[in-house]
Amino acid sequence: MFNSLSEKLESVFRKLKGKGVLVKDDIDAAMKEIRFALLEADVNFKVVKGFIDKVKEKSLGKGVLESLTPGQQVIKIVNDELCVLLGSENEKIRLSPNPPTVIMMIGLHGSGKTTTSAKLARHFKAQGRRPMLAAADLQRPAAIDQLITLGKQIDVPVFFSKEDKIPAVVCKNALNEAKKQARDIIILDTAGRLHIAEDLMKELKAVKDAVTPDEILFVADAMTGQDAVNIAKTFNEKIGIDGIILTKMDGDARGGAALSIREVTGRPIKFIGTGEKIDMLEPFHPERAASRILGMGDVLSFIEKAQQSFDDKEAQALQNKLTTDSFTLDDLREQLKKIRSMGPIQNLLNMIPGFNRMKGVEVDESQFIKVEAMISSMTRKERNNPQILNGSRKLRISAGSGTTVADVNRLLKQYKDMRKMMKVFKNKKGFKIPDIMPF
Repeated sequence: MFNSLSEKLESVFRKLKGKGVLVKDDIDAAMKEIRFALLEADVNFKVVKGFIDKVKEKSLGKGVLESLTPGQQVIKIVNDELCVLLGSENEKIRLSPNPPTVIMMIGLHGSGKTTTSAKLARHFKAQGRRPMLAAADLQRPAAIDQLITLGKQIDVPVFFSKEDKIPAVVCKNALNEAKKQARDIIILDTAGRLHIAEDLMKELKAVKDAVTPDEILFVADAMTGQDAVNIAKTFNEKIGIDGIILTKMDGDARGGAALSIREVTGRPIKFIGTGEKIDMLEPFHPERAASRILGMGDVLSFIEKAQQSFDDKEAQALQNKLTTDSFTLDDLREQLKKIRSMGPIQNLLNMIPGFNRMKGVEVDESQFIKVEAMISSMTRKERNNPQILNGSRKLRISAGSGTTVADVNRLLKQYKDMRKMMKVFKNKKGFKIPDIMPF
């Protein structure tokens, strides 16, 4: 996310930080470059103008120009204004005091509404709530079947009707069923179109009138940039929306939609989709997004992802294995699985401050898969005692995992080196496995 914009802004800030004293011409030149960077990132031109005017006014203040670190002061101003532009703070879904909370998902066809509905249901289920999904997209033939399949994956019930042809009726019946089953959240997956159409708006208004939703969430494809922003504005004017979910953020290096949509619509971004997997939906935190844009990483999100994958008991068990020198290849395989469950490795590394400045450093995730395959091709005895692996055993393992003997030897050397390293660290006073690290 935001990689292209982040690189351009970092170039501007390097120049500012390289100057001991800033004058008006320096600020003007920097603002010009930032303006171009934002416009190239497909940020709405009115939003860009307002943003630059605010940053420039504050940057030309006496306190900044006479500061000992004027470059850093300007960066702080940019960071603060980005946070304001993105929404200042995370805004959660408003839950009804009288369950079930009714959440209506709207947007154009192809934005990822159905998948996002399931992701949202999974998010609430993980919080201990009892969500239900309702298939109200009667326009797309496979929409109902898709939602049913997704519901089974996350073990969330899906209300559907193949007899009723009116979405408002389906949603009303779904709400009644949710009350019967004591569900505290119901998510309505409504129909979309390939473009804004009057019949779609009438259909959505009818659904809104029938169930009086607590939240109407507009689902937008971030990769469509300003198209997503303009469509969101139209939906807000015609239907009224309470929040926005931006999908496909992992594929959007520019970030124009995220930086424009709140300012243009007046509605907050509540969630972002960061990948195709059912667990890749994250609450949107403006301050963290601003930090990523400015190349400062996103350590808090990294920690949250790690905490979801590694609980305290597992961390303590791992600590014990490492300190007693009983860490096996089985344990290594489990740790790799947990790391991969946190999401794409490159995305995780980009959350680490300064990592994006390390040019040419990329992680080949296929190597993780190869390591898991090699360990899985070993017998339990071999995983616990890798020293017994002779030439014929290595040949069998490589054949079973689709790798080479050289790959197996490389894995064994890395494992041996890691064990040596841990022996050194365990003798240090106060040695403890960091909570956010897998090993």
